[in-house]
Amino acid sequence: MQQCKITNMYNLNETIAKELFEGLMYPWEALSKINQFILELGPKLKESEYEKIEENIWIAKTAKVAPTAYINGPAIIGKNAEVRHCAFIRGNAIVGEGAVVGNSTELKNVVLFNKVQVPHYNYVGDSILGYKAHMGAGSITSNVKSDKTLVVVKGGKEEIETGLKKFGAMLGDCVEVGCNSVLNPGTVVGSNSNIYPVSMVRGVIPAGSIYKKQGEMIKKR
Repeated sequence: MQQCKITNMYNLNETIAKELFEGLMYPWEALSKINQFILELGPKLKESEYEKIEENIWIAKTAKVAPTAYINGPAIIGKNAEVRHCAFIRGNAIVGEGAVVGNSTELKNVVLFNKVQVPHYNYVGDSILGYKAHMGAGSITSNVKSDKTLVVVKGGKEEIETGLKKFGAMLGDCVEVGCNSVLNPGTVVGSNSNIYPVSMVRGVIPAGSIYKKQGEMIKKR
């Protein structure tokens, strides 16, 4: 499934985690590697740019972190990022440069590329969000199927077995997700696509698409 490949979804120059994706074909293959990657990268970060505030937590000196935010390691918060009031970072999280993690947003086992915005009441778990991806208020990634079976990525007649029980969403660069949308386990949204507000999304959404509802999708002009 060509459109799901890392090279077709992401500009890897827009993340401190570029090396995490080396040798991988699909972005979800990186989910199990985030923890160890942070533990290896953190001690190598420049002390002039990053401060280790607690065990396995590195925060850029130019980042803004609200005193009411909670950060559990391993985690890296990038340069000029903003972690706002009551944000909850549960661990295994890389927050890119200039990214925004907003009020009551929860992150767990994620990579946010540079300039990502998850600014209002979002849950993002076991997911990778590309450069400048934006999730509207209340939109979430659902990362476990209701029957607890392993996640399969489905695009038309093609299917890819991931072997993962926990898999939220893979959002390509510059994806816009409308308010109060739910991205079901195994959702892959190609770059430069838009999801209408209050949508229930599953499967593969091609790059450059406008997703209106299940079965109704058009190409951007």
